[in-house]
Amino acid sequence: MGFARPDAEDNSASCPPFHYSLQTHSQEPGQHHRPADRGDRVPAFQLLLYPVTDDRMITPSMVSFVDIPGWNRRNSERMWAYYLGERTGGDVSPYAAPARACDLRGLPPAYVMTVDYDALRDEGINYAQSLLQAGVPVELHHYPETFHGFDTVASSEVARCARKEHYRVLCRALQPPQSGSTGYDLAANHGKSQVVNGR
Repeated sequence: MGFARPDAEDNSASCPPFHYSLQTHSQEPGQHHRPADRGDRVPAFQLLLYPVTDDRMITPSMVSFVDIPGWNRRNSERMWAYYLGERTGGDVSPYAAPARACDLRGLPPAYVMTVDYDALRDEGINYAQSLLQAGVPVELHHYPETFHGFDTVASSEVARCARKEHYRVLCRALQPPQSGSTGYDLAANHGKSQVVNGR
């Protein structure tokens, strides 16, 4: 996640807001500083392939896929330990683990890809659903009967289709926005928000 900030101070409640905002406004007591307020760049789009969002590792896929090939729970345990360091198992900021945020309003549009045989599967799906509930335009594309990293297999037809879709989505997201547009047009994918099963 390009906007993760594991070193950010976290003085809020256990379920803090996680906003990106281009507007100038007063900071309320106990509220997270938003990136725009800190002068950070605000992402235009989220292209999330097998997204890592939850350091608690409590989803069914994370519990079930302990040692499968590809990405499994043991990989996640090592990854979070390296990433969070001494914060592992403690009060982790939503800037490091977005699944800990209650409010995702104001985040940029997103494309989320998940696959069946992946410990990260359910947290990716949950994150996409949370974005949708927060009013963020999101396209969730789940590939059944595939595994973490399938899109790197050059000879696979489904991998070629996935890569083609990634290029298309990213090119559309990076086009200069037209007047009154947010920049990413989900209508081009025939819907405001999509949940897709791809093969």
